[in-house]
Amino acid sequence: MQAEPAIYSSDCPIDFCIDLLKGKCKAAMLISVADGCNRYGQLRRRHALSQRMLARQLDELEESGLLTRTVFAEVPPRVEYALTDSARSLLPILRQLLDWGRTTALRLPDQAGR
Repeated sequence: MQAEPAIYSSDCPIDFCIDLLKGKCKAAMLISVADGCNRYGQLRRRHALSQRMLARQLDELEESGLLTRTVFAEVPPRVEYALTDSARSLLPILRQLLDWGRTTALRLPDQAGR
């Protein structure tokens, strides 16, 4: 029987999850894609990121297995993003974090502008 990893060790599953989602708007982008905002331009407008930053975050989400990217052979080119099964299983947790963040920001005014 394999021992459970220690909560505060380098093998911590919580740290793994946080590292996976660390970055500019990654969790919010996953929620956006789940809500139907799945094109590059839509995501850029919704999250107000530079092209470079958005591309980097989307690449990292794809590399981590949370997003798939489909390029359509059209003029102009069309790219769409979709959640993987792994990302879909993470959505309820992300939505809870979103709700918790909203209510906590209301109670802690100095944190709301972050």
